[in-house]
Amino acid sequence: MQYNVKIEAFEGPLDLLLHLINRYEIDIYDIPVAEITEQYMAYIHAMQELELDIASEYLVMAATLLAIKSKMLLPKHEEERLDEGMEPIDEDPREELMQRLLEYKKFKEAAHELKKREEERALLFTKPPSDLSAYATAVEVEKRPLDVNVYDMLGALSKLLRRKKLQKPLHTKITRQEISIEKRMDEILSELRRTRKRKNFYDLFPHYDREHIVVTFLAILELMKKNLIIIEQERNFADIFISSNERMTQNGDE
Repeated sequence: MQYNVKIEAFEGPLDLLLHLINRYEIDIYDIPVAEITEQYMAYIHAMQELELDIASEYLVMAATLLAIKSKMLLPKHEEERLDEGMEPIDEDPREELMQRLLEYKKFKEAAHELKKREEERALLFTKPPSDLSAYATAVEVEKRPLDVNVYDMLGALSKLLRRKKLQKPLHTKITRQEISIEKRMDEILSELRRTRKRKNFYDLFPHYDREHIVVTFLAILELMKKNLIIIEQERNFADIFISSNERMTQNGDE
């Protein structure tokens, strides 16, 4: 019976080295070569004990680490070089390995971020656009209008006044005709009941007379307060429509 041992897979010797640096919290800019070499060789020996095929690049890195370790252990003869008129050697034997590790770390982090985005994108599902025209009427019926308040009505009145000002004829005959709010309420209700349809807010203001506009507006607000009319607005800043609240008016007639 074969016994399979699975260990953490590394993508190469640099990946193994980076793992050791992170695990032992080693400063990548000041690698203790002796310690990291010992740990690296321990992993190599473990792979050999498990009879895993070790890629040649791992062995090359092991040889590189041993070579760097040897250079770090060699005594420095700077005084002799200075006596002979030669420049001192300031090159750190770890420099090339450090640069390789930094580059590898940068690309590894970028790959991890791309993998994360791939996994997030895999959770999204899309489909081609569908023709929903057959359901358009149903959607409109089910769509709830916005709640209209006094501020919406005042905004509509402001638009009305601007519109009336632009449409006002240059010459007109002024006739004073007083009308009460109660009478205008009755007129609006009668008109709404007769048409049995929604009327645009602006259609309830047929005259240019400012007094008539004010009285009509106050009559509409009073009808709103008594819940005798229904005010509807499909979306923000759209036209306001008014209809008779049949349930309330029938109860009132009874």
